Amino acid sequence: MNSQILDQLKRDKILDLLKTGKRIDGRTLDEQRQLIIETGVIPKANGSARVKLGNTEIITGVKIQLDKPFPDLGDKGILICTAEILPLADPNAEPGPPNEEVIELARVVDRGIRETEMIDLHQLVLIENKSVIGMFIDSSVIDSGGNLFDACSYASVAGILSCTVPKWEVKDEVPTLVEGVTSKPPIKTLPVSVTMARIGEYIIVDPTKDEESCMDARITITTNSDGNICAVQKGGSDGFTPEQLVQCSETALTVGRKIRKQFEQLM
Repeated sequence: MNSQILDQLKRDKILDLLKTGKRIDGRTLDEQRQLIIETGVIPKANGSARVKLGNTEIITGVKIQLDKPFPDLGDKGILICTAEILPLADPNAEPGPPNEEVIELARVVDRGIRETEMIDLHQLVLIENKSVIGMFIDSSVIDSGGNLFDACSYASVAGILSCTVPKWEVKDEVPTLVEGVTSKPPIKTLPVSVTMARIGEYIIVDPTKDEESCMDARITITTNSDGNICAVQKGGSDGFTPEQLVQCSETALTVGRKIRKQFEQLM
């Protein structure tokens, strides 16, 4: 009962601030927290990045290796995103198999990168239906301060931008690694995810952990460099009106352009 009372008091306080156009950390409703991106943080990885989005911190590593294609995708390389929340990041996190929250996190990040076609997977094919290059993007949540979707997505994109792809030559249907020769990945576009939460009638960008605890609905919209919406994920116990969805789409495009400029500096 005490927990329910505290949650209601928190929601009432947040709503009172939102009525004035402010939030508990002083931001406006459509303002994202400070985003800090650092690359090359894991020397032994093919690519890596550390992202801080406010109090949320993610470390991502990219591993590139020779692999077999999926049976129905022999003309494409492999791209897989995974995620984990370390016990030190959140008091509710536990070691062991990923729960539904972590599975959803990995899928949203993966879908945003895949559906925007950030990587030209056709260029990662060495021998069609037999041998391809696989890119494995692994994200670890170091500090959970809210909005893991965007923070993990930004870290994954930055990790890909920083990575180098080894070169393989094919002789007699056998791929052979060329020592000391690498190239940049075949990047086609820069995906940017923007997560928004609805609390009452108010839509806020980049919710904190406190704001997430009392939100009615959540939506993550990923756009590409051309300003096209390529992936959408909804969460929470409630939904959005058509007018609110239009507002969220416009906000995702506006905020996305700002974040994309930071990515362009990494290229």
